[in-house]
Amino acid sequence: MGPVMRLFVLSGLVLWAGVTLLLSQLRWFSRPALVQRLRPYSPGGMAGPEHSGLLSVESFREVVGPVSRRIGERLARLFGVSEELAVRLQRVHSPLDVTAFRVRQLGWSVAAEGIALLVALAARPGPGIVLFGLLGSPVLAFLVLEQQLAKASDRWRRRLFLELPVVSEQLAMLLSAGFSLGSALNRLAVRGDGACARDLQRVTTRIRHGLSEVDALREWATVARVEALDRLVPVLALNREAGDLGRLISDEARAIRRDVHRQLVETMERRGQQVWVPVTVATLVPGVIFLSIPFIEALSLFAGS
Repeated sequence: MGPVMRLFVLSGLVLWAGVTLLLSQLRWFSRPALVQRLRPYSPGGMAGPEHSGLLSVESFREVVGPVSRRIGERLARLFGVSEELAVRLQRVHSPLDVTAFRVRQLGWSVAAEGIALLVALAARPGPGIVLFGLLGSPVLAFLVLEQQLAKASDRWRRRLFLELPVVSEQLAMLLSAGFSLGSALNRLAVRGDGACARDLQRVTTRIRHGLSEVDALREWATVARVEALDRLVPVLALNREAGDLGRLISDEARAIRRDVHRQLVETMERRGQQVWVPVTVATLVPGVIFLSIPFIEALSLFAGS
């Protein structure tokens, strides 16, 4: 069987699997079973579990989901990713859960493997390049999604750190004006539009679900992993004990603002030092060349004498 024929057979198998999964979602093609059609009319049937067909997207996810989670966790741990995926997804307010994210990584890896296989069949490179492409392309696709999530997590933490001084000052003003801690958090969550506001919306939701205000704030600090927030939450936990909580929060807001200012100064100094790197290289290389010419000439004179 020639390479073109093998390519046609592989493409046909992939096309068959894709068409099968696509047609399983169409009602006129995949007729629900009698039990599923009678479930809405039975007592408590609406809350019953939905059983998908043998060849459907749901059944495919049920089979691939645990495998992709296990493989994804081992690969992430192998490449030094120690933080839990569920915490990172919750931090950036991702609509995906852990299983959906791992399945997406697996899909990208399989697609990268297929593209590498097609390129190898078309270009016919050496065996070393083929082996490197077939082994490296799925790993690269897996790491691309991991890196995207890591960057999104770092950006969210940075936004929280920059917004915390302003949010802390607003919270201190509301508490000094007579608002309770819960009503002040709810007001900031409703009227704000930044990263802190979105996180506070989740905090207020957790409070409405029965969690105490302090526990909801501690849960936020655990997910966010921002040092300034770790220092602010214990101050807010003194809500029922401190008589002048607004002043304490104002002091903490000033401390957070000093930390932000210090990091900005460090970033500016670091970038200022990076500017001199190409200038130094651009002046050092010609200087070395000009100094080497008379040095080589002097060596030749001494060697000739």
